[in-house]
Amino acid sequence: MEESLQRLLDAETKAQQIHGKAEETRERMIQEALHEAKTKEEHFEARIPELHQSFMEKSESRAEQTIAELKKRFNERHTQLREYAEVREEDALDAAFSVLIDPKADED
Repeated sequence: MEESLQRLLDAETKAQQIHGKAEETRERMIQEALHEAKTKEEHFEARIPELHQSFMEKSESRAEQTIAELKKRFNERHTQLREYAEVREEDALDAAFSVLIDPKADED
């Protein structure tokens, strides 16, 4: 019986050692994970200015592209209106001269 008790005590001691090692391993893993998370967070925070600059460059590029497109459309529309005005200028002058020469021509 004494031998059985001794084996139980030895098993309990061994179980406590295993439990202690498991606790140490768990704590070490937690600390490593926390350290890794902190390192990654610091790395990310260090990249924020770079990310911001990249975003600003892309935004500025898109804005410049949009402005160029709007200018192109404006110039095209301006040219169309100028051409239309030139085509209608002769008709307008003829109508104005007709009214000046013959006031009754306006009544038609």
